[in-house]
Amino acid sequence: MSSPHGAALSADGFGLKGPRGWAFRGVGFTAPPGSLVAVEGPSGSGRTCLLLALTGRMRSTQGHAEVGGEHLPGRLAAVRRFSALGPVPGVSELDPSLTVAEHLRERALLRRRFDGSLRSLLRPRAERAATARATVDGALEAAGLDTATLPKAERTSVRDLERLEALRLSVALALMSRPRLLAVDDTDLKLSVTDRALAWELLRGLAADGTTVLAVCSEAPEDALTVRTRPAAGEEPAEEEPAGKEPPGDEPPGEEPAAAAPGDDTTTGKGTADAIAEAGRA
Repeated sequence: MSSPHGAALSADGFGLKGPRGWAFRGVGFTAPPGSLVAVEGPSGSGRTCLLLALTGRMRSTQGHAEVGGEHLPGRLAAVRRFSALGPVPGVSELDPSLTVAEHLRERALLRRRFDGSLRSLLRPRAERAATARATVDGALEAAGLDTATLPKAERTSVRDLERLEALRLSVALALMSRPRLLAVDDTDLKLSVTDRALAWELLRGLAADGTTVLAVCSEAPEDALTVRTRPAAGEEPAEEEPAGKEPPGDEPPGEEPAAAAPGDDTTTGKGTADAIAEAGRA
């Protein structure tokens, strides 16, 4: 599946403080388009919050970042338009009661409803169906998921998928929107050594194809650009910005962390704002 040019990433003194203190702070890095960026650290170190902040789903409170030429925290909505979430617990989880086909069909319908042009909506039904099927097939191929190998092909329930198969399905769903930035949480969670290598091979291939990939993990591969959410030993975190100073942006100051747009990266119906407390513990 061909992908658009990836989004360049950069951050300087980037941080997020919530009601219970700092989720992360002092993050700084630069990554060119098409990079594989691994957010490495133990559970509870703010990895998921950083992932959500860099994809426009949470508003940072310190420093700044630039994603695909858009400045954060100001341009949250703009970043959401070209980024997509793979699996993120509490935010974009698969519904275990649905089948693979139902997830794919739902995402295709949402994509047509919210991303399609008026002209595409007026095309004959058979032509729309063929286009949707081509999009689904391309995303599945890019994610390396061969539905013919599943126990009941596309009629297989998500609860019956292996962990790596579920990861591939989540990535395929995200790729259907042809994002410039793909974000994946808990990349190596509950994977065997062999499956972990296959998961990184998948993400590495997507990055090589042009999509910038941001992946949370407990241990980053050697060829990834590694970002950590805590300062290294002996380093001081960035100075906090003066209280009351709000960077300019396209959303009102003081707004709560942004919720996902309708149909945006969510198959369970949960909004991102509803899941932030849960995501902050990752």
